[in-house]
Amino acid sequence: MSRSDTTQPKLDETDRKILRIMQQDATISFERLAKKVNISKTAVWNRIQRLQQSGVIVRQAAIVDGRRAGLQEVFFVTIRTNSHDAGWLENFHRAIQEMPEIQEAHRLAGEIDYLLKVRVPSTAEFDAFYKRLISRISIYNVTSSLSMEVLKEETALPV
Repeated sequence: MSRSDTTQPKLDETDRKILRIMQQDATISFERLAKKVNISKTAVWNRIQRLQQSGVIVRQAAIVDGRRAGLQEVFFVTIRTNSHDAGWLENFHRAIQEMPEIQEAHRLAGEIDYLLKVRVPSTAEFDAFYKRLISRISIYNVTSSLSMEVLKEETALPV
């Protein structure tokens, strides 16, 4: 299901319970999950299949602690461009997809066009990343901010 798809599957409270539990531990067995939500293993399996097929569950992955994995620094990069044509946008999309340091990229409403979340081992590595980025795309204005402390970082959605 693409992000532009506006169809939203109907989620009941049991679906929401399954999602809350799986967001905390996607490795939980169907048996344990079934006990927690008070339905059969088969019903849990069927619901998870439906949630995957409808695009509610996009994928299951391990959550890695960036600092412990050697990626100490998080930068937020704001970008303003004076070029909004299809060619620029295609180059920008390609660049952000091919640069693994970019964890998130958002197109914004307002004065700033794009916001990137970038994770790197050091400020020197960020400088190298920055130079690669600006060599690939034309940017009118770019500002970078180093995150000094993570106050909250959640992967779970409040379903």
